[in-house]
Order: sequence, then structure tokens, then C-alpha cells
Amino acid sequence: MVDINKSLPVIERHRDLHVWIIENLKMAPVPEKAYGNFFEEHCYIILHVPQSLKATQGTCSDLHYWVGQEAGTDAQGAAGAFVQHLHEALGSQTVQHREVQGHESDCFRSYFRQGVIYRKGGLASDLKHVETNMYNIQRLLHIKGRKHMSATEVELSWNSFNKDDIFLLDLGKVMIQWNGPKTGISEKSRGLALTCSIRDRERGGRAQIGVVDDEVKATDLMQTMEAVLGRRVGNLRAATPSKSINQLQKANVRLYHVYEKGQDLVVQELATRPLTQDLLQEENCYLLDQGGFKIYVWQGHMSSLQEREASFSRAVGFIQAKGYPTHTNVEVVNDGAESASFLQLFRTWSKEPGRHRRLGGMGQLIQAKLDVGKLHSQPELAAQLRMVDDGSGKVEVWCIQDSHRQPVDPKRHGQLCAGHCYLVLYTYQKLGHIQYLLYLWQGHRATADEMESLSHNAEELDLKYGGALVQEHVTMGSEPPHFLTIFRGQLVVFQGSAGHHGKGQPASSTRLFHVRGTDSHNTRTMEVPARASSLNPSDVFLLVTAGVCYLWFGKGCNGDQREMARAVATVVSGKNEETVLEGQEPPQFWEALGGRAPYPIIKRLPEEGSSFQPRLFECYSQMGCLVLTEVVFFSQEDLDKYDILLLDTWQEIFLWLGEAASEWKKEAVAWGREYLMAHPAGRSLATPIVLVKQGHEPPTFTGWFFTWDPYKWTNYPSYEEAVDGSLGAASAISEITVEVNNFRLSRWPGNGRAGPPAPQALTGSRDSSENEMTPGRETGGSRTSTGTSSTVNGSLPRERLMNQAAEDLPEGVDPARKEFYLSDSDFQDIFGKSKEDFYSMAKWRQQQEKKQLGFF
Repeated sequence: MVDINKSLPVIERHRDLHVWIIENLKMAPVPEKAYGNFFEEHCYIILHVPQSLKATQGTCSDLHYWVGQEAGTDAQGAAGAFVQHLHEALGSQTVQHREVQGHESDCFRSYFRQGVIYRKGGLASDLKHVETNMYNIQRLLHIKGRKHMSATEVELSWNSFNKDDIFLLDLGKVMIQWNGPKTGISEKSRGLALTCSIRDRERGGRAQIGVVDDEVKATDLMQTMEAVLGRRVGNLRAATPSKSINQLQKANVRLYHVYEKGQDLVVQELATRPLTQDLLQEENCYLLDQGGFKIYVWQGHMSSLQEREASFSRAVGFIQAKGYPTHTNVEVVNDGAESASFLQLFRTWSKEPGRHRRLGGMGQLIQAKLDVGKLHSQPELAAQLRMVDDGSGKVEVWCIQDSHRQPVDPKRHGQLCAGHCYLVLYTYQKLGHIQYLLYLWQGHRATADEMESLSHNAEELDLKYGGALVQEHVTMGSEPPHFLTIFRGQLVVFQGSAGHHGKGQPASSTRLFHVRGTDSHNTRTMEVPARASSLNPSDVFLLVTAGVCYLWFGKGCNGDQREMARAVATVVSGKNEETVLEGQEPPQFWEALGGRAPYPIIKRLPEEGSSFQPRLFECYSQMGCLVLTEVVFFSQEDLDKYDILLLDTWQEIFLWLGEAASEWKKEAVAWGREYLMAHPAGRSLATPIVLVKQGHEPPTFTGWFFTWDPYKWTNYPSYEEAVDGSLGAASAISEITVEVNNFRLSRWPGNGRAGPPAPQALTGSRDSSENEMTPGRETGGSRTSTGTSSTVNGSLPRERLMNQAAEDLPEGVDPARKEFYLSDSDFQDIFGKSKEDFYSMAKWRQQQEKKQLGFF
């Protein structure tokens, strides 16, 4: 038996991530340097406690237990017991997860940005989790994945290779990344980041890296690989296709009530999509099956302790009964502490069940006088209000007619027709820079050809402006606040395709307009059928006849609504205005509407802001279906030039296109629509879709990120630049070859395969101490050496390294790694951090600091 209470660890509240390994049925902390490394024979426990203010708003802690594919039942049982007791100690504001090797949740993988590494075997009790500066290594890692990369230790043989993935031959001082001929450039780039991460964390940055993109051109590196693996026989095989879960599968959600009846466990199906919150009762527990992809357990706060303790076992039993794979993810959430992914399976969600949600909030914010400076200096405010500025910029409007765009007279800018599509270009300044926002507005009665012409004309405009347009697809009736603001609350939508651009009025001289809104940020006017049943006592209606314009005020409307209606009346009619109060209508009013008729008398509640957290996904298509990978706890660091990312803020869908993915613009918008169609919560297809390109992000997008650096990508290297200029320079290949010639390798004669790994992988590697590799020999790091260099013993004075040209440096010093030759104390004094911390930073941050301090 394990004494759980005595074995619970101390949790440091200032750290966001804690990792423990189950060793000898006890929880042992894993050093931060080793985070992301997992031994297959062990179980692990991971706790994530959000630290940032933005992350903690409505967000709970996450507690995972991870099961290696070779882990024993005792270790699994201990891990489960520890998680249960940790959960009790942490309180109900914790979400529990069960993870299985190779099938982890997106939440789990998001903690390890560079990727996870699966290591064979178990951790010997006398060894560290990761031996920094250990060079006595021969291993082959299979790297695969997209946004979330993984590296699995496989057999050291050509038989392990395939043409679609990446393989890393790790020889300690030498690391060779072999990219399959079918590997995409984004995977190569992410694989390289993982390779650099292994070098920096496990070798302290002291290893040479070579990259094989083309075997014919990388002859030296291929010779090295063949020295270890033997000569390859036969052709490379294709990779086994991965079974990614597409959005249609995830949309298939079913809710079950789980309870005990006597000695039996009863699982009763309650509902399918779209689910509503009122199905969940606080005294019960429920299972939610998301297409066999993930099983959620929801625990009401009044449910019994016995039921809560049985959550995981019930979920596992359900998985077995359904015949789902044993690695199916399980997530247990508590009443009032639900995860963002769970909440978005429901059509609506209130944080206070049984009560009306707190109204106002966002509406009250937006009614306040907008300060342009605040919107630009506080992008989080712009994002919440969905306003890039106060709408005072330049507005140009075109109507799509006969496949071409026709300019609309500025006097009629706010007058649109339901039978047409429009382009509205908004130009504004942000911190001295000109920005563009192009709205693609489509009427409900527009034809498919007009919608296609709308997209083509938008592309022409985008080319004209050098690709700088942020494009927002807007559907009639679902216009965002900023769109309404640029027309000062006087947006009027006429039925049909005439009546606003000088082509005559419809035959009927009687028209009815529904005015909804209280200010310039939320008011829109829509023409509706001119009959009594169209009226609603919550709003204001304008009835335009041959001789007069009636302003009909419903009993539920307020003074702000009346003021906006009076302003709109001057737009839709130049005739005499007559105010009519509900219940005091003259006979002529009803005659114009064709007689009295019943109409809705339910008072409309004010519009509510969304309580859902924003979510970020990587998008790609597999077999014609959209596949999404979520990036949880996202930041700007997660945006890569090769990415297409979907940011769902619930009220809008943003599609972000990296610089190298711009040719996917058309597909990206289609993916946004497919995402809405397949969403389990039954989302509105009229939700605005905003297309954003790298380097042209509006504040309504950047405000959803904790921090945003507009200059981040100014000098951001491409994959080719990273390989050619930093990691695999041709002049450095000879050095790698020299290192490999020092290996004591043996070969089995005749079969073309390398023999067993020698006890020492490198000459002179008698132990794993730091001093066994001198700076001159280990020219790995951010760049390999520019030639064969002599050894430099010890460190060098800062004066001989700072602000020195390459030709003035001591012999053997790599010009791209000048800072490395500083002593540890000098390095700490100059950079304010250790070498280890420095090399664990992103490459662009390293370069930035080196430039500032004279080491570039």
C-alpha cells in the first residue's frame, strides 16, 4: 500500500507547470530542464496552474495523469490515487485529465511548445531524468506531428525510416536531422525547433547539427548516417496514415446520465447536439461522448462523494462498453469549473445556472464614449468591443453588379439592398500607420454568382493594396459593431435589389422598416414585410406611405431607441413624420398595413456578451475534411509563418494566415464556414469571418493575446535561412564529418547494418562532465563553425569577443557564437542570465540580445 498523504508534494504557486514521475510508487519531481521527456515504462502527473491575469479569467487549473505504453498496473494505480488526492487538496477548481502515450489531448501537448520526447525503457534510480552535457549517446528519434510535435525513440536502423516524416540521428556531439522527401516545409521547421531544443536542453547548446533535405546534396552527412546505420537497401516506405479526427466526427455529441440502481450501473442517453445547459442537474453526474474522440464527465456540486470518486472508472467502463480505443481521452470537470472545450459543446452557457445572465457589461462598455487612443493602446479593449477605432476613418463603398464593382454615391453609403453584395473599404490610422479593413457584405437574397464575384473583386482590391487588407465577411443582419459605427447607426437594408442607387423604387408605395438599436454602435434598420404581424412592441418601426412616415413606438422601447429611429427616418423618407404610440394607432396606419393582425408581445431581452473563452486552432485539410488542432494557453509565439490558424472568439471567427501560407486564402474562408457548420453547439452560419494576414493584424485580433510584439517578424528567419545560415552551413559539414570520424563504430560484415553501439560514442567521452567538450570542438549552437578550427582551451576575456569583427577574433572562435566563449561569470554579468537560460530562449530573442550587447 502507498501512504498517499505522506507522499503528496509541495506545490510552488509561483510556477505554472509542475511535472512528477511515479517512481517506486512515489511522486518524484522532474527537473524543469527535462519537461517534455517521458519514459515509456513510467506514469507521470502534470499540474498546470495559470499565472497570467488573462489566463485566469474564468480558467481553472488542469491536473493530468499520463500513462506510458509500457507502464505497469501498479504504477497506473498509484498515479490514479495520487491524482485523486491531489484533486481533493487543490479543490474543485481543477479539471482532471487521463492521457495515454501517443494520444494526448491538445491541452496536454500545449504545455510543451517544442514537442514531447518518448524515451525507451524506464528511469534508473541512480540516473538523472536528463543528463545535460551527456555525449555517450546513439539513438534514433522519429519526429512527427504538426503544431504539436513528438519524437519517439525507435530502432537504430534504416527500417525505421519512411518518406513522409522526420528522423533525428542523435550521436551526442553530432545531431543529424533527416527530412523525408514528402515532408512539408512547416513540419521541417518545427522539427528543426525540436532538434535545437534537444541540443540546448540536453547538451547545453554544445552539439553540431546537420540537416539532410536532399540526400544527393548532403553527401557528407549521408556518409555519417551510413557509418552508423549501414548502407540503405531498397526504397523508403510510405508512412502509416495517421487517423486524425475531423470536425464532423467531433460534432457528434451525446449526453448520458450515469447513476447506480441497486447493484447495476445505469447509463441513460438524454440528448444529442445541440446541447443546452439545463440538461445538467446539480445533484447528478453525466457522461458526454464527443464522437468517441473524447469522454467528458461532469460532476454536479451536489453529487455524492462516492459518485465523484468513481468518475474515471465509470468513464473507462463506458469506453470499454462502446468499443472505443483504450487510449480515448477522459476529462473530468466540476460544476462551476468547466473547461473551455467542454463549455463550447453547449449552445449557451451561464456561469450562474437558473438565473438570468448578467446583462449589460459589454453593451455598457460600448455605449461609453470611445477613445481612439485607448483602443490602440489597449488592444484587449478593442477586441472585447470589436472596434478597431471610433469609425471616423475614410469609407468607400462599391456595389457588385454584373461581376464588377460599381462605386456607391457617398450620400447613399449606408443604404444597402438585400439582393446585392457590397465591398466597404475602411481606412484608418493606428499609431501613425495606415491600416485597411475591407468588409465583404452579402445580402440574404444575393445569388451564388454575386457572392463569387464579391470574393473575386475583394482579391483584386487586396492586390491593389499590396495584400494589406484585413478582410471581414459579413452577413446581412449580423453586422459587427464597427460596421454599424462607420455608418453612424444609419445603416438601412432595403429588400430586393432596387431602391438605393437611383434605379427606381419598388412598385409598392408602402414600406415598413424595423429599427433596432440604442446608439450608433448597435443600430441597424431592416425593411420587413408591410403587414401588422411584423410589428414587435420591444422596438420602433417606420411605416412609409405615399403621404406620411409613421414612427411607431412599441410599449417596450426606450428613449435611446426613439432618438435613433428619428435619425433613421430622415434617411428612408423625406416625408412628413407622424409619431404613433402602440395602442393609439389611427385607422390609416392599420389600413396601410392591410388591417389589424396579432403580433409578438414578448419583450426582447438585451443582447448579451459571450461568456466563452477564445480558442486557437491550427487548420489543415485531410482527405477533404477539416482537421483542427487546438493550441491551449496560446500566445504570439504559437503563430508561425507556415500556419493557418483559426481564432474563435465566439462572436467572430478569425483566420490568421502566415506569410508562407497566403495562397490558402480561399480555402481558409471555406474552413471557417465548415467550422461553424460542424460546431457541436449549432453555431450561426452568419457569424462574421475575418481573414487576417501576418504583419497586418488589427487590434481586434491582437487584443486576444496576452502580449503582442508588432516587430516580432521583422527579422524572423525562414526555414531555409535557419538551415543555410545557422545550422547546416556547407563549410561546417566537414567539421561534423571530423567529429564522426572519432566514433568507435563497428559493423556487422556483409549485411549493411551498423553493429551494436560502442560503449563510448566519442573518443575521450569517459564521463558526462561538462569539461569533456571544449568550446573549440563543440561548434554547435545557433550556428556551426565556418571552417575547421583549432581548439580554444577555457574561456576568453570579454574584450576579445565584444564588438569584434570575425577576422579579429581569436583562432577557433565561431563568429556566430562569440558569447559562448565567455566565462560563466562574465556571461551572467553581461546577459543577466546563465548560458543555459539564454540558449533555451527563442532564436530571434537570442539574436536580439546579442545585437544589443555587441556579440552579433
